[in-house]
Amino acid sequence: MKKRLFSVLLCLLVVITISAKQPKYIFYFIGDGMGLSPVLCAETYNRTVLGNDKPLLFMQFPTVTYATSYSANNTITDSAAAGTALSTGHKTNNSMLGMTPDKQPVTSIAKELKDQGYGIAIATSVDPDDATPAAFYAHVETRGMFYEIAQDMAKSGYDMFAGGRLRGKTPEGGKDVKTILSEAGYTVTNGPKGFEANKNKDKIVLLSTTESLDHIGYAIDYQPGALTLPYITQACIEHEMRVSPERFFIMIESGLIDHSLHANDAATSVKEVLDFEESIKIAYEFYLKHPKETLIVVTADHNTGGMAAGVAGGPYTLPLKNFDYQHKSIEVMQADCRNWVNEGKTLTWDEMKEYLNTNFGLYGAIKVSEKNDKKLQDAFNATFVTKNAEDKRTLYASLNTFVQTTFDVLDITNGIGWTTYSHTGDFVPVFAIGAGSEQFAGFHDNTDLPNIIRRLCKIKTHSSK
Repeated sequence: MKKRLFSVLLCLLVVITISAKQPKYIFYFIGDGMGLSPVLCAETYNRTVLGNDKPLLFMQFPTVTYATSYSANNTITDSAAAGTALSTGHKTNNSMLGMTPDKQPVTSIAKELKDQGYGIAIATSVDPDDATPAAFYAHVETRGMFYEIAQDMAKSGYDMFAGGRLRGKTPEGGKDVKTILSEAGYTVTNGPKGFEANKNKDKIVLLSTTESLDHIGYAIDYQPGALTLPYITQACIEHEMRVSPERFFIMIESGLIDHSLHANDAATSVKEVLDFEESIKIAYEFYLKHPKETLIVVTADHNTGGMAAGVAGGPYTLPLKNFDYQHKSIEVMQADCRNWVNEGKTLTWDEMKEYLNTNFGLYGAIKVSEKNDKKLQDAFNATFVTKNAEDKRTLYASLNTFVQTTFDVLDITNGIGWTTYSHTGDFVPVFAIGAGSEQFAGFHDNTDLPNIIRRLCKIKTHSSK
């Protein structure tokens, strides 16, 4: 009798414990392209330059592990397939969103949680119709179907979307995407001022201040009045606490980590990881107020660039203090060069050296060897004098020879190496804290992460819309 009573009490205790771990507030942070090496380089900068004796906040979470990221048709995934895996728990082919390789639609945890009464916010530092955010609401055969993605955005009924701009081109005789969203009850607004003026609206699409780029702007290039990922994170929390204070799910993507890694821009990438960290800190502050009810999961969809801490021909150290002398992203430097050419401006080599010193520390705080000086001058002549150099196209940018050479010199000087301008098949990190976070311990595939959230929230896995 005592043994039976003990068993009953033990079972009851287990049920109560499991029930107590069901999260009411879920933060799902995805660092696009943020493999293990970008995290390592950001932490090295955090320790050796910023002088912090504690690791990055998310590295201190009690659950730290890693996951595989391959897609259904490739050992190296793209963001669409990885986003689908992280949102639905299903593998698919590269470029496909929200459906299996045989084009069967699959449901994201965001939709399932909405059906359970959770408020939903989907936000990113790139475009809200980009692959990772779209994986949480869209069902299309290819990630470039922006008009159809916007239609699915409107149909989702989620509370808030945020990001750069909307790219869907209006078909002949059709409605533009902002009209489609407006008719679905969304207020489409721009920048912090726009959010402040419309924060009483129930459904909001918050876009960048100018909508001139496919993102909100890099942290290293910040201009006053622009959206930032930390601001977006705080705005999502404020909005959900107003429209769905009992429970919510917020997905925050740092898409610009990926953009800068595609361009092999080390300083900008590290500053984006640190900006991502600031966004996570905002969620962590919320967690401290609701520790038994909040779950924070931080991961990546894939690794980009093959960034390495150490490079052949470079120093046997990482002088990352040099990152502080860089004040422009590679994209802005490329834009500067393009503008000079379009304006017909003629630059001397001495003028260009002054530009490099002011914006990147070269020929000033960062000494340039005779060999690298020749490389830079040769690239300058080929790009601006003889104009016989070819541009190199990365996923998100076209870089002229002089820009490429400038960053090659910065990388080898700073001890940073790269293997590609694209993705790699490396493991991605996983960090978790809060209600049920221990369930994320151990080795995983990316499809496991949404299924763990499903189990915690008692959602049965299904595959239809």
